[in-house]
Amino acid sequence: MPMKRIFAILFSVLPVLFGGCSQEEDTLSDQREKLVSYLEGSHSPSLVADTSLEAGSQLPYYTVAGNTAYRYIKNVYDPDRANRPEVGPSSTAVITFRAYVFTYSNITDSTFPFWSNDPLLENAYKELGLTVTDGAWSFEPLRVDLNGDILKGLRLSLLGCREGDEVEVYMTYNMAYGDSYFSTIPRESPIAWFFTVDAVE
Repeated sequence: MPMKRIFAILFSVLPVLFGGCSQEEDTLSDQREKLVSYLEGSHSPSLVADTSLEAGSQLPYYTVAGNTAYRYIKNVYDPDRANRPEVGPSSTAVITFRAYVFTYSNITDSTFPFWSNDPLLENAYKELGLTVTDGAWSFEPLRVDLNGDILKGLRLSLLGCREGDEVEVYMTYNMAYGDSYFSTIPRESPIAWFFTVDAVE
């Protein structure tokens, strides 16, 4: 193949390749900025980054895992927390959870999750005459093997949690379901997981 033809092909492909990378980085950057803005502004309570905490501070804060999974542990200052089992890389955590497509606004009791095993939610739906499609959700506690096939953002956010922790995690799409549609979740969706660590094994 003539050299001119090879260069012509390369120059026609490069903009597509690098344009895709740039667009992906723009989307991630935009989601990161919006998540931080939400956590530090609209979230109740307002949170600060753990890197901004002064020694001895009791301010509510968030940590960042994998650059794009933002975690808030509600009971992080509980004096008994250090005595409870901690989730490690080879642990299995038993959790009760609600998972949402995140729209950068407060999640309330009327916000519908795309998946949950919270029995309180099941009871609330029954009282309203609503049902989850038979077999779609199990309301049993979920056992999460950290060595298993789970969302990267969830795995990173579980590490360091302790039994009894109440946790909120907000993650960019690359920590969740990626850039493809997944079930009812639109592509490139930021995701929020609210969970309680019921047990650590």
